[in-house]
Amino acid sequence: MSKVKEVKEHYVKRGLKLECVICKSTQFWTRQTLMNTVGMSFMNLDWANKSATNYVCDKCGYVHWFLEK
Repeated sequence: MSKVKEVKEHYVKRGLKLECVICKSTQFWTRQTLMNTVGMSFMNLDWANKSATNYVCDKCGYVHWFLEK
């Protein structure tokens, strides 16, 4: 299964440029991830959990997590 990913430079709050903490690359692709909790999963309410934006380094694969507020 091949997934198309859009790779580009990303900026976070206040215009700060995101840089990989491992390899210093500035090329990332993004994905959304649910921040599942035991209580919500127990009640089958996973959809109600907060989500996070992941910036995945295209060079080394390190995942940077940013919680949505």
